[in-house]
Amino acid sequence: MIIAEATPARATLYRSVCETLKREIGGGRFADTEILPGERELSLLLDVSRTTLRRAITELVAEGVLYHRHGAGTFIRRALPRVDQPMSRLTGFTEDMRLRGFVAGSRELERGMFLPTPEDAMMLGVGPSERIFRLSRLRLASDVPMAIEHAVVPQRYIGEANAIGSSLYDALEARNFKPVRALQRLRATLLADADAALLGVEPKSPALYIQRIAYLADGRCVEFTRSYYRADTYDFVSELTLSPATRKNRN
Repeated sequence: MIIAEATPARATLYRSVCETLKREIGGGRFADTEILPGERELSLLLDVSRTTLRRAITELVAEGVLYHRHGAGTFIRRALPRVDQPMSRLTGFTEDMRLRGFVAGSRELERGMFLPTPEDAMMLGVGPSERIFRLSRLRLASDVPMAIEHAVVPQRYIGEANAIGSSLYDALEARNFKPVRALQRLRATLLADADAALLGVEPKSPALYIQRIAYLADGRCVEFTRSYYRADTYDFVSELTLSPATRKNRN
């Protein structure tokens, strides 16, 4: 049983329940499911009435500690990694997370050699019969879902499908095919239900859609990636400067 600390006034009992729940959440209780037990079970654990419990939960929802998911229950809102991603640097997800002190991880959604789609063939500059390597992954930062990536690479730059480990760019570098420049296109979008479920957010949540085409030094296209980044974890940052002509005129 979780024992709520005694308070001198009955009117402040729900605050005691709030503090008790926050301590238990901070200590890792409920971490295996990220969801609070039902009202009946939790009121017995805390030895308080359901009315007091509801008031305490309402308070914690307002504070951002908990959130309701319709038809599913009351969930714990864990602290999310927040990433400032420079737009001027060409790096892979694994290196990005490593530089920021997070543990990069992934869950594979698709891996294999395929014939290219018309879009793949156009973006990569390959023929319709040339095989491409496709890798789709849910990308994680310290176990928090951050992005969904769909990457395609011509097979000639990869070799075998199992040659890719945790980092696509590390595998390309090992074969002397790491890209040196890329073009990226960003736009705001709303997540489809399946993608939202993978990222642990509500359906139709805002996201950043990023399309990247990466090139080798000789101009050949080596990578075409489409990604969906959670809008609540990523800030894309770019540095802007005046053109030389404008600076000269202002002087």
